[in-house]
Amino acid sequence: MTTQIVDYAARPFGTLSDFIQIHGDERPEKAAVVCNDVVMTYGELNQRMDRFAAALQREGLRPRDSISICAVNSANYAIAFLGALRAGVTVAPLAPSSTADDLVGMINDSGARLFFTDAATYSQMESRLPALSVQTIHLDRNDDTGFEAFLAQTGSKPAPVDISPDQPFNIIYSSGTTGTPKGIVQSHGMRWAHTRPVDPYGFGPDAVTLLSTPLYSNTTLVAFIPTLSGGGTLILMSKFNTEGYLKLAEHWKATHTMLVPVQYQRLMDFENFDQYDLSSFAEKYCTSAPFKADLKRQILDRWPGKLTEYYGMTEGGGSCVLEAHAHPDKLHTVGVPVPGHDIRIIDEHGVELPSGQTGEIVGSSGAIMNGYHNKPEKTKETEWYSPEGVRFIKTGDVGRFDEDGFITLMDRKKDMIISGGFNIYPSDIEHLLQKHEDIADVAVVGVESREWGETPVAFVVLRMGASVSASDIRIWANEQLGKTQRLSDVILASELPRSAIGKILKRELRDQYAA
Repeated sequence: MTTQIVDYAARPFGTLSDFIQIHGDERPEKAAVVCNDVVMTYGELNQRMDRFAAALQREGLRPRDSISICAVNSANYAIAFLGALRAGVTVAPLAPSSTADDLVGMINDSGARLFFTDAATYSQMESRLPALSVQTIHLDRNDDTGFEAFLAQTGSKPAPVDISPDQPFNIIYSSGTTGTPKGIVQSHGMRWAHTRPVDPYGFGPDAVTLLSTPLYSNTTLVAFIPTLSGGGTLILMSKFNTEGYLKLAEHWKATHTMLVPVQYQRLMDFENFDQYDLSSFAEKYCTSAPFKADLKRQILDRWPGKLTEYYGMTEGGGSCVLEAHAHPDKLHTVGVPVPGHDIRIIDEHGVELPSGQTGEIVGSSGAIMNGYHNKPEKTKETEWYSPEGVRFIKTGDVGRFDEDGFITLMDRKKDMIISGGFNIYPSDIEHLLQKHEDIADVAVVGVESREWGETPVAFVVLRMGASVSASDIRIWANEQLGKTQRLSDVILASELPRSAIGKILKRELRDQYAA
């Protein structure tokens, strides 16, 4: 790593854009972003970021204004995201899987001055576009509404802007699995906490990071950002598939990757997995959803390189890290607090609990959101202040510290079932059901009960070829469960509804059962 990069990283505050500028000047021919058939060098990326930032300024956008992007991963998507940051403009990346009405609502809520999209998303929401008062630019068109036409002319440079730590970097909208999506405002200061330690896990100039999760997800950004700040090469997949992923990993000799648990499971289940040369891998990461201990063990046994699990929220606060390769006896946990992160356990009254007791996880660190966009009351609901007056973010997760300081997760607080006055953790029932040889996937939710208030119901996906009945599964499970935990019903499903990053949408299951 060059002296200039090391010196810049030592600053108390800086920006990802400046890192890319330095790499563009020092190593212009180094591959920066690869997506589909496009290989873009740091020199090209830096120049196109300049042209995009200059175009935003041409359109009258100023620092703290915002744009919205809704599309699958592409080189142009990366340019738009990074170029906006160079202009001090906030980016609101949106999920193409959202409904047209939700997309319109999020675009309007973000205050976006411009909307960037692709053909698939445009066709989905074309009828709702009149409800928007913003100009639409097409990332994948070559006409006068397309990306190239929007860029400022070759050689253009934006006017310099001052960027402060509190200035919004992006607005990431929640998945909407628990209600109307909320815009999580993350600052440049928060992102600097992700960017500044350029090489904590080998994110230096030799890193080749393969990413298949979408750019609207914080999961993706926590690997996207340090790869580019460190001068590595970023391989972006527009959409994940097992064989395509493995071919890219082998061809580019990938060293790093960020995947969600369902993607790891699909790779481990792929019959030709062991035929690919994955010996170049140094680090593999996982976050966003529960990561089963037996799946972690499979990855450690079959896939070269280290395996690190991150636990935390897009809202920031406290994060945990489990270096699974170093702690094979702790695979059932999410690890220990990241250095500099303060994580505590509180009860339903906001009183801090001692180690070993179960309660809600709250966390505080330098990486913490400004708040929910335009929703100060929702921001206040998610905050907890320690007796010392320190601001913490409530995770909504229930867990406890073990004797070694590792955190074991129980459930989402909202998913906890209260039946007859007893707390039931769905994960306890799910762990039992996962032991059944005929069950491939399972989710347990609480549904309304006249007798008990709530009662647990299991949605089960059977393994291929299995013929066991729902009644047999319920009887098998209830013979082993405590009296208060017993299932009132088992529903056989072809698949469980999941978000784009693999989270089971339990609200959909509850709604489905009630219908």
